[in-house]
Amino acid sequence: MTAATSATGRTIWIAEAKATMALAWPLIATNLAQVAINATDVVMMGWLGPEALAAGALGSNIYFAMMIFGIGVVTAAAPMAAAELGRRSHSVRDVRRTIRQAFWAGATLCLPFWLVLWNAEALLVLLGQDPELARKAASYTRALQWALLPTFLYVVLRIFISALERPRWALAIGALAVPFNAFANWCLMFGHLGFPALGLPGAGIGSVLTSIFMFGAMALIVVSDRRFRRYFVFGRFWRADWARYRELWRLGLPIGMTLAFEVLVFNAAVLLMGLFGAEALAAHSIALQIAAVSFMVPLGFSQAVTVRVGRALGADDQAAITRAGWIPFVMGVTFMAAMALAMMLFPHALIGIFLDRNAPENRTVIELAVSFLAIAALFQVFDGAQAIGAGMLRGLQDTRIPMIFAGIGYWVIGLSAGVFLAFPMKLEGVGIWLGLAAGLAAVSAMMLFRWLSRTRLGLDRSPWAADAPRQTVLL
Repeated sequence: MTAATSATGRTIWIAEAKATMALAWPLIATNLAQVAINATDVVMMGWLGPEALAAGALGSNIYFAMMIFGIGVVTAAAPMAAAELGRRSHSVRDVRRTIRQAFWAGATLCLPFWLVLWNAEALLVLLGQDPELARKAASYTRALQWALLPTFLYVVLRIFISALERPRWALAIGALAVPFNAFANWCLMFGHLGFPALGLPGAGIGSVLTSIFMFGAMALIVVSDRRFRRYFVFGRFWRADWARYRELWRLGLPIGMTLAFEVLVFNAAVLLMGLFGAEALAAHSIALQIAAVSFMVPLGFSQAVTVRVGRALGADDQAAITRAGWIPFVMGVTFMAAMALAMMLFPHALIGIFLDRNAPENRTVIELAVSFLAIAALFQVFDGAQAIGAGMLRGLQDTRIPMIFAGIGYWVIGLSAGVFLAFPMKLEGVGIWLGLAAGLAAVSAMMLFRWLSRTRLGLDRSPWAADAPRQTVLL
């Protein structure tokens, strides 16, 4: 290899790293804004009292499980649109049709979800919840359920602008949505500025208004910005493309199931942790919240890598696929390793954000949270690796086998190990966390092995390889 060739190779990798960061950091910040919105809801529900907070948590668990599954389904539009743009950089017609069918898929999902959320009281009572708590939770979900449709439509538009590698508008909207949501809650929950004090249903209506605001703002940008306007994504909305619609479901349903497997195993961990008392549950919640915030970074890299790998796949450029996959993987895992180090070195400082470390009544919770954070530090790298690994495979439009990996890793390995360690081995909460770590490690290993096997399995060949002109992807 000559010096010139080596320099050219380094230049291409550096250019890919810059392109990845330009795409990833607004997505990371947008994810953090969503965390801030959710945290605002929890804090303001807490102002209504512990019973309202508990009812809101019950309702939120049902709603978010459905929302995350639905987001997973419409996320299939990301690798599809990215591959179409990789194949032809001005693939207006194909991208428009993909986005339109993603709108259709989101609307289709809302119908059964609305039915379940409207009847949340009966569902919660059936699951053994206190009838009065179930009634209050249902008053929240019956308002909150109308946020699903604008949320799915907003996510589809965010996918569209991200596929075009222009995600900063999503960041701007997310930053504005945080104070908008807090203001709407303040007015509707507590009766300010002439609005009625609706309590918990007011929080649901506030979330609906925030979702409508986010979708409306994004739609306005898409129809007014010349870079997006020419795609005419709302044009001929009624026109079906059944082949594309089926393809979106073929890719999206496994993505939704993958996300659901992960969310539900952590929900199951919360229920199991509650068996060890309120202090263990509080410590678990604190450690999980710290881990969840740090997870927003690899999640952003996962969203970015799907687009970058998808574009390279559309161009049928295997070298570009390699660069597009490994660069965000290394970036995300390195960040999570740094977070793991911070959790091990400064656990009390991190826990002090949530609890008064000097209060004697918090001593047991803090001790438990420190032990949980030590295990959370252990699985930070695995959590980042599995998230980005899943994004790499989604970029290759490989979603069914990763779904199976997630089911095996989270439920067969993770939850089973957690239950075994917590109860027969009497490790209690520590056992639950060790089980979660084992599950994440297993999923990350399986995802990485499949990525390394992509050429042997034929995953890195473009769907249009036979008729598409070969090009170098350096976007």
